[in-house]
Amino acid sequence: MRLLMLGGTHFVGRAVTEEALARGWQVTTFNRGRTEPPPGVSTLIGDRTGDLSALENGEWDVVVDTWSGAPTIVRDAANLLSGRAAQYIYVSSRSVHPFPTPPNATEDAPVVDGSPDAGEVGYAEDKRGGELAAEQAFGDRALFVRAGLILGPYEDIGRLPWWLNRMARGGPVLAPAPADSGLQYIDVRDLATWTVDAAEQKLGGPYNMVSTPGHTTMRELLEACISVTGSDAELRWTDPDAILAAGVEPWSNLPVWLPQGELYDTLHMGNVDKALATGLRCRPVQETVADTWAWLQTLGGQAPQRPDRPPVGLDPDLEAKVLAQHS
Repeated sequence: MRLLMLGGTHFVGRAVTEEALARGWQVTTFNRGRTEPPPGVSTLIGDRTGDLSALENGEWDVVVDTWSGAPTIVRDAANLLSGRAAQYIYVSSRSVHPFPTPPNATEDAPVVDGSPDAGEVGYAEDKRGGELAAEQAFGDRALFVRAGLILGPYEDIGRLPWWLNRMARGGPVLAPAPADSGLQYIDVRDLATWTVDAAEQKLGGPYNMVSTPGHTTMRELLEACISVTGSDAELRWTDPDAILAAGVEPWSNLPVWLPQGELYDTLHMGNVDKALATGLRCRPVQETVADTWAWLQTLGGQAPQRPDRPPVGLDPDLEAKVLAQHS
């Protein structure tokens, strides 16, 4: 199989590239050449936003695109490649469904309005426009990988790295109750494995790409972080109302966590039966945590940060204040 990876050096793109290489695929990456791709790939240099000339020649079995900005960028690449690639896989998002999305929502749930001809509007609309751009050029040969929360090595948002580094510091840790609150996410390598499998199966259309609801819990995630870092961190389970009243923001200040309610249902209760029926398998949270920690150690503990996303995490002084009030 011949894969053209648009990007290929960061989080999801890198995982897909490495999975394809492990299967003996011929992999070509297209990016600006500012970071090193994995060994074994052929490299084309260009800029999605203005210079696609390096893509004017060549044929591929599958294109994988992780673009998150203006749909016109997906449109231009897909149109250029439509006659020279057999399949276009666009890594989209479950955010294309309008908020709130009820529990157990499938791929057939309503989606936000989007246009392949739109500039950058907002994350949900941009991802939906990207889907439409891929579909416009490739029809039923377009596959939409609607990812939810993605964790694992190479993460450049900082969610799991923040928790790991917080546990490594040790001491009392603000932990949002209830401890048995279920989490739904996808290890980036499991996403990559399914995506490469889907290319081999020539799947098309939308697929929700997360684990089953309750694949792990907040307790299991945080205890795994303590275990792999070998720290003396002590989890102080605290009522969500008290945390919110102190001005602590779910998801951003305490990554991954959401209190019970519509946002929790939207992000942690999605239906993934369609992906499971086509081979999705999700590794244990302990493996995701351990491998992410091992990767972080190769970087001195400092994870990369996407320039288009704000840093996540809780200010130590605010954490100490909340803990003091509720100890």
